[in-house]
Amino acid sequence: MPKLLHIACSPRANSESAAGARVFLDVFRRARPDWDVDLMDLWRDNLPDFTGPILDAKYARLAGKAFTDAERNGFAEAERIAVRFSLADRVLISTPMWNFSIPYKLKQWLDVIIQPGLTFRFDPAQGYVPLLKDRPTLVVLASGSDFVTGMNRGRIDMATPYLRETLRFIGVNNVRFVPIGPTTGPADSIRAARESAHRRLTEIAASF
Repeated sequence: MPKLLHIACSPRANSESAAGARVFLDVFRRARPDWDVDLMDLWRDNLPDFTGPILDAKYARLAGKAFTDAERNGFAEAERIAVRFSLADRVLISTPMWNFSIPYKLKQWLDVIIQPGLTFRFDPAQGYVPLLKDRPTLVVLASGSDFVTGMNRGRIDMATPYLRETLRFIGVNNVRFVPIGPTTGPADSIRAARESAHRRLTEIAASF
């Protein structure tokens, strides 16, 4: 059965990014009733800290050294999470923007899965080589500022370029972003931004 992996990055069930994901998934499920939707909630799933044996395993792998038992177990945790991502035919990431970038839980997930031999390798002649196959990926990105019309009052969106480059590093290039914002300020502005984003998500979901 083909699979869509939904990586939910907001700790708030009623957040704008979560609401956008629900709009997308309602249409996607109707369009592709034979697909499995695998929800990975980064605030509720068992996400290991990127420290200790997992971190040591990464450097051992980069140095071409054998794992200790602790490093082998740590690497197995990273592998479990990376394989869950690599087996997905489509990916949905719904996330808020925190302090112009991404929530620390999403950064933690990326740090765990970006491992040599799992999602990339290093070749002396070629440099860093991605190991994952490309797959359609959609990022729903909610922010307090308006990054759609340019009325962002000088604030910088560092989340979009960071996610685009990080996913490209491991092989995922087919990435679309649907921003939702502003999510703060006058009620009319918030409503208009939400409705515009939801229309776009509905259109994408029908053929995603």
